[in-house]
Amino acid sequence: MPPVFSHGDLRLYLLNLLDEGPRHGYDLMQALSDRTGGTYTPSAGTIYPRLAKLEEEGLVTKSVDGRKTIYEITDAGRAEVAARAGDLEGIEAGLADSVRLIADGVRAGVREAMKSLRADLAAASTAPVSPPEEAPRADGDGRSDAREQVRRAEALIAEFRGDVRTDLRTHVAKGGELAASVIDDLAAALDDAARAVRRATKG
Repeated sequence: MPPVFSHGDLRLYLLNLLDEGPRHGYDLMQALSDRTGGTYTPSAGTIYPRLAKLEEEGLVTKSVDGRKTIYEITDAGRAEVAARAGDLEGIEAGLADSVRLIADGVRAGVREAMKSLRADLAAASTAPVSPPEEAPRADGDGRSDAREQVRRAEALIAEFRGDVRTDLRTHVAKGGELAASVIDDLAAALDDAARAVRRATKG
């Protein structure tokens, strides 16, 4: 994936964030992560030197509040933000594209997981039952094999549930957006899988 911010864009975007109100360094880092859908989480070593440069240029000032250093935009900084409004629109469009890419990735991940689950369920429903002489059954009526397949299905479902739940929660926790269509796709895929199970177990 190309860099989220091109050369000089991060400097301008920091000014834009400060134009919304005073912030401390960690708050700025969190805001950048949130607004890029988690695609860009800057380090302190990236943010603070740029803030120091902006202060040196007279575009921001800083003050100490307890253990926090608060940065605030100056009139000169506001003038630069206003003068470069067009550049900011381009940056915002790029950030929106990054968030869309994240959402597309989540959607693709859900589809792949459901495709794998459906394939496993289909394989389980069509697997030949071994004859008694090759795989003796303790109860003599095939229930041992059936119970084994049920355990396998339960393990697959539990693994899928855990993976998808973790992926979705992590994505949202990082500030990413989650389109309703992603969950619609998940619901449809789950319905398809459930129908496949019902067909395989009819009769």
